[in-house]
Amino acid sequence: MSKLKHRAFHLQVFFCVASLVLIGKAMQLQLIDDSYRTRADATAIEKRTVYPSRGSIFDRNGKLLVYNIPIYDLMATYKTVDPKMDTMKFCTLLGITKDEFKRKLNKNWRDRRFSKSVPFIFQKQVSAETYARLQESLYEFPGFFVQLRNVRGYVYPTAAHALGYLQEVNPAQIEASNDVYAAGDYIGATGLELSYEKYLKGEKGYRYVLKDNLGREVGPYQDGKLDKENLAVAGQDLISTLDVELQQYCEELMANKIGSVVAIEPSSGDILAMVSAPSYDPNLLRIDQNRGRAYSSLSVDPNKPFYNRATLAPYPPGSLFKPLVGLIALQENVTQPERTIPCQMGYFYSGKIRPACHAHPTCRTMGQAIQHSCNAYFAEVFRNIIDMNGFYNPEPGLNTFSSYLYSFGLGKTLETDIPREGKGFVPTSEYYTEEYRKKGENKWYSPYIMSVGIGQGEVTMTSLQMANLACTIANRGFFYTPHLAKVFKEEGQYQTIPDKYRVRNYVTIDREHFEPIIEGMEAVLTGGTARSSYIRGIEVCGKTGTAENPHGDDHSIFFAFAPKDDPKIAIAVYVEHGKFGGSVAAPIASFAIEKYLKGEVSKKREWFVNQIKDMDLLESP
Repeated sequence: MSKLKHRAFHLQVFFCVASLVLIGKAMQLQLIDDSYRTRADATAIEKRTVYPSRGSIFDRNGKLLVYNIPIYDLMATYKTVDPKMDTMKFCTLLGITKDEFKRKLNKNWRDRRFSKSVPFIFQKQVSAETYARLQESLYEFPGFFVQLRNVRGYVYPTAAHALGYLQEVNPAQIEASNDVYAAGDYIGATGLELSYEKYLKGEKGYRYVLKDNLGREVGPYQDGKLDKENLAVAGQDLISTLDVELQQYCEELMANKIGSVVAIEPSSGDILAMVSAPSYDPNLLRIDQNRGRAYSSLSVDPNKPFYNRATLAPYPPGSLFKPLVGLIALQENVTQPERTIPCQMGYFYSGKIRPACHAHPTCRTMGQAIQHSCNAYFAEVFRNIIDMNGFYNPEPGLNTFSSYLYSFGLGKTLETDIPREGKGFVPTSEYYTEEYRKKGENKWYSPYIMSVGIGQGEVTMTSLQMANLACTIANRGFFYTPHLAKVFKEEGQYQTIPDKYRVRNYVTIDREHFEPIIEGMEAVLTGGTARSSYIRGIEVCGKTGTAENPHGDDHSIFFAFAPKDDPKIAIAVYVEHGKFGGSVAAPIASFAIEKYLKGEVSKKREWFVNQIKDMDLLESP
């Protein structure tokens, strides 16, 4: 009997323990571990992305440049699409065929970008009219819903290279984003849109939708409580440095021409205008049904409107280089401001003229040499720099010369906020040693490279670097890194741009040496090579340049700043095939300066403005 009682006791204990285990497991599943509940909910709720409003872009005076346009993407979740739905009606509403329906719905499920249980874009950019028709019957088509997105619109047909455009993210960008971007998202591709993507894009939010057993939406999950915790955050508005009126005016002047204009405020480094010609209307690259056709057309245009000549093109600076040569020579004390160098229609060496020069009075000062753009004067001064350690030892002289150029931001990027900035080229002694070794010569000397002293030869600069050089001379020895962003705005609060754009970059030339150079640049417009571009009432200091072009007409170049003693604008203009610096580039800069400082160009110069606007220098396709 005792054995039976003992066995019964053990059975009771066993059942009690088993019951406790089962009760504990039930508690765990129902009260503690929510994984099973989550799995159940997953069949009834769907997480949908809410896209933020992208930050708008304004000009420096508060004029709206770039805004958002709502578009509608039709989304599909493959697993919840009803195979018995009225496909014919659906296709009729969308204006597509049954074959298109099948192609759009059936993805490559081996591709990690797609999942049968995750929504994907079935049809992009559904028109407002189609959306209105579809919305009334959307409940009949489980698995489909409309996603509101924003794309860009442009108030003005201008500043395409500065503003940039959006494009759809590619797999590499998705992979590198740590889940910030997903297939179908848009991202800045060029210009400000690319440089300040992280400020403009905002943060995506999410909402949770309750669905019935047929996959149809029946309302918000938990009355939208979770939605409020996951709201989308709008991107920050960007106030740019651009003056849209000046930008438009410069683009009008550069119509039917190839080249660039860059205007900068010397006291801040703010880029007032950045023109690459020919350009295009940024509205052509709005994300809509016509974008692909427009992009293809622009891509095959022989004049390359996508190429940003303002920041990328490596141009020979021509005579714009002479003030820089003069500054270095004065700093190194190899010449003096009051020095006469004769010119007999060129620089004579070994009985030959190289380089040639135009007829002008004898230059008795460096200022006069700048005024008349004397090649002989600066060929001699450049050789004085290179030969400062002796004719047979030119390497140290050129290395010294090059080091000064680097301090002006040449031969390297200026590290602006403009994507894909060019470096230009500064030749070094190592470069020439290697080049002449290839030609079978063991040594090179200053006469071999004297063309560099007049801005020809191997030296190149971008138009942005030329404008920045004008800023540096205007400031008498320093510049601010040029930039396109002025300030960010978010919910009424202003956030300034990075500190590096507010720091002075000093060059290695003493301030005192700038005055004779500036006096000469002022004389360029009062009685020199750009006197036809003189502006009454504004002291403009500038320098013309004509860059030799072995493939056709020479290039017209000009840079300037104004007013002389309180500079508000510095500008560089480069017109390919424009022949002489004073004939095309100087007038364009002159009109832009007057427009910016006075608000309009004098009526007395209207004929001149129209003459420049009507000039067509485009190469035939």
